[in-house]
Amino acid sequence: MQGIPGLKNISFEDFKTEVISDYKIAVRSRECSLLGRREVLTGKAKFGIFGDGKEIPQLAMAKAFKKGDWRSGYYRDQTFMMAIGELTVEQFFAGLYANTDIKQEPMSAGRQMGGHFVTHSLDDNGNWKDLTKQYNSSADISCTAGQMPRLLGLAQASKIFREVENIKSSNFSVNGNEVAWGTIGNASTSEGLFFETINAAGVLQVPIVMNVWDDEYGISVHAKHQTTKENISEILKGFQRDSENKGFEILRVKGWDYANLVETYQEAGDIARNEHVPVLIHVMELTQPQGHSTSGSHERYKSSERLEWERQRDCNLKMREWMIESGISTNEELVEIERIIKREVREAKKNAWNTFLRPILKDKTELVAILTQLIGKSANGVFISKLKDNVATVDEPTRKDLLSNARKALRYTIGETSNEKQKLAQWIDRIFETTQLRFSSHLYSETGHSNTRIKEVKPTFNENAQLVDGRIILRDNFDAIFSNYPEALVFGEDTGTIGDVNQGLEGLQAKYGEHRVADTGIREATIIGQGIGMALRGLRPIAEIQYLDYILYAIQTISDDLATTHYRTKGKQKAPLIIRTRGHRLEGIWHSGSQMGGILNLARGVNLLVPRSMTKAAGFYNTLLQGDDPAIVVECLNGYRLKEKMPNNLGDLKTPIGVVETIKQGNDITLVSYGSTLRIVYQTAKELLSLGIDAEVIDVQSLLPFDLNHDIVKSIEKTNRLMIIDEDVPGGASAYILDEILNKQKAFQYLDSEPKTITAKAHRPAYGDDGDYFSKPSAEDIFEAVYEVMYELNPTDFPKLR
Repeated sequence: MQGIPGLKNISFEDFKTEVISDYKIAVRSRECSLLGRREVLTGKAKFGIFGDGKEIPQLAMAKAFKKGDWRSGYYRDQTFMMAIGELTVEQFFAGLYANTDIKQEPMSAGRQMGGHFVTHSLDDNGNWKDLTKQYNSSADISCTAGQMPRLLGLAQASKIFREVENIKSSNFSVNGNEVAWGTIGNASTSEGLFFETINAAGVLQVPIVMNVWDDEYGISVHAKHQTTKENISEILKGFQRDSENKGFEILRVKGWDYANLVETYQEAGDIARNEHVPVLIHVMELTQPQGHSTSGSHERYKSSERLEWERQRDCNLKMREWMIESGISTNEELVEIERIIKREVREAKKNAWNTFLRPILKDKTELVAILTQLIGKSANGVFISKLKDNVATVDEPTRKDLLSNARKALRYTIGETSNEKQKLAQWIDRIFETTQLRFSSHLYSETGHSNTRIKEVKPTFNENAQLVDGRIILRDNFDAIFSNYPEALVFGEDTGTIGDVNQGLEGLQAKYGEHRVADTGIREATIIGQGIGMALRGLRPIAEIQYLDYILYAIQTISDDLATTHYRTKGKQKAPLIIRTRGHRLEGIWHSGSQMGGILNLARGVNLLVPRSMTKAAGFYNTLLQGDDPAIVVECLNGYRLKEKMPNNLGDLKTPIGVVETIKQGNDITLVSYGSTLRIVYQTAKELLSLGIDAEVIDVQSLLPFDLNHDIVKSIEKTNRLMIIDEDVPGGASAYILDEILNKQKAFQYLDSEPKTITAKAHRPAYGDDGDYFSKPSAEDIFEAVYEVMYELNPTDFPKLR
C-alpha cells in the first residue's frame, strides 16, 4: 500500500491525524464487538450480531458518504455508523441491552436487537427535519436482502428531485445530488430481492453504491453453495456499463487494503453522485473474527487453515501493519491507543448498563417495600414472603421479574381488603401503564397528521350530474392530485403509457411526464421498495400493484419493512406510501384476489382500505395524501365500467379512514360487508324486503383500522342479529371482523341469535361465471342465509325454505 489518492492534497501531519483517527474508530468498534459478545454470553443481553471484520471498508465508505446521503444496510455496519458520528459506544451497548429510552438507545428504543441502525428524520412532533444537513440511515431490518427494495427508492428519489420541475425539495434534496448506499453480506446476494433490485437499478439508472461485504460464508454455508463461480461480481459482469450500453460500474477491492478502499469509495461516490449511475463494490477477503453471531461458533464449520487465514487477513491487523510500515505510527503508540480505547469502551459499557438498570432498580425497591407491608396484612403472608425474597435477591432484575412476582403476590390476596393490597394493585397498574407504551406505541402515526384524523369531505354533485364509468372518476381525481401535489407520483406495471390496465390513469403520463406517471418492469417487491424509499425522502409515491393477487410477491417487503417503519423507529421515521391495487371478483384463480385475512395479519401498521366504489376510492387517495400512515387501497376489479355520478369536488372529497357507513337502515338483522360483495349484499337486502325482512347494511370501508366509532355495535343493539359476508376464505377477514365486533365492541351482549359468517369456499375461485357462483358468496347464498336466521327466530312467519 502506498499513498491515498483521495487524501493527496493535505499535509503528511494532517494525513497521519486522519489515518490515526480512523484506526481509533476501527479499534473502538472491534472492542465493542468483543465486549458485546461477552455480555450476551453472561446473560446481560439476549443476542449479539456484530460488525467485527468489516471495520476498514466501512471507514472508507464513511469518508465518501456526505450529508444528505442515505444508507440502506444490514446488521454489521456499526463501524460506519460510528464513523459518521451517529452511534456512540454507550448507544451501542444500550441497543444490546434493549434500553427502551429513545434518548439512550436512538436506533429503535429497544425494539430491535443490536446491530440495527437508523437516523431520525422526524422531530419529536413528527415534523420533517432538514435531511440535507444530516447523514441519513433508513431503519434496518433483519431479513436478509430485505433492505434492497427500499434502497432502490432512496436512490430514485434523487433522480426525481433532479429531473422533475416544480417539485418541493426543501429539507429533502439539493439538486438530486444525494447517493443511496447499500450494504449486504455476500451470502445474501443469493436472495431474489438482491437480483430484482440490481436489475431495476440498472434499468432506472439511479445513484446507488451497492457494497457487498464478502467473507465467503453465510452463517456456516460456504460461498460455493451460495453463488455461481463463488463470486458475485464475476457473475454480474453483464451489468457492467460500456460506451454503448447503460448499466453498472463494477469495482473490486480487498477489504483489508485501507488505501485502495479509500480510493475506491471516493471513485464510486463520484460516479454515482455526478453521473447518476449505479455502482457495485465487491469488497473481498473480509473475515468474521467471532463468527456469524453469538448463536454459534465458527470453529465448528471452518477449517484450521481458514481460521489461520482469517487471523492473518484481519482488516484491523492489516491496517495496523500498514500504519507502522508507512511511518504513520509506531507499535508503541498504537499499543497505547488500543489500551486507552479498551478502557474507554469498558467504562462506556458499564455506564450503559447502569443507565439501563437504574429505573428498574427503583421499581424493585418500591415493590419490595409494598410486598413487605403486605406480608403482615395478608393471611397468605408466608407465600407472599417467598415472592418478596425472589424479587429482593435478584441483583439485576428485568421488569418481567418484577411484574411476574407482583402479579402472583396479588393472587394470594383474593377476597382480602387492605390498603397494602390496593398499593400493590396500583403499582402493577402503573408499571403496565408506563411500560406497555415503551413496546407498543407508534404502530401508526400519533401526530395530528394521523390518517384517522383527516376529516371527511362528502362528494357533492351538480343538479344534472352525469353518470360516468367509475374509472373516469378515478382518472380525473388523479389528475387533480398530480396538479395539487407536485411531490405525488405513480408507477407500476402498465401504469404509464396506457394509463393502467383499467384506464384509471388515462392520458396522465402525457400530461405530467414519464417520471411522475411511470411504467415499471414486472417486479412487485421493488415497486413497493421504490415507494418506501421515496416516501422516506419526503415524496408522496403511489405504487401500483396490478392485481391484488400479485401483492403476494411483495408481501414480505410490505410486512417486514413498510408496516414496521414507524414502529421500529418509535416514530422517528415515516414512509406514507400509498399502494394502489385492484381485487375481488373478476375471473379465475389469479384475477379474483380477496386474500384479506393474510394481509390483515401480516400488514399491521398499514391501513387496509376496501372502497365499494371509485368515488369512495378517490376520496381515500385524497385523505391519504394529507396523512402520515402508509395504506393499501383495493379498488373493485368489476367496478371500473359501472356507472357513478360524477362529483364536482374531485381532488377535495375525502373518505374517512376507520369509519363504517350504513347504506341501508333496517331493524331485523345487521349485514356487514365491503368491496364488490357489498353491492350484492345491498341488492339482496332490497329483495328481502319482499318477505318482510328489513336488513341494515353496513359498508366496512376500512379494515385496518376498523370501525373506530363502534357504529356496528350500535346497529346490533337495534337489530340483535349479525351476519358478516366476505369473499375471503373461511376464517379470513370475516373472522377478523367478527372478533372486532364481538370482543372489542362487546356486541355479544346484544345478540339474540348466533352471529353468522358467509365466506368464499376454502379454495381459490374457479374460472368463469359458474366458477364465481360456486366459489364466492352469491346473492342467493346471502338471501337464504338471512332467511334461515329469521326462520330460526320465527318459523311461523318464516316457514322453512328448503
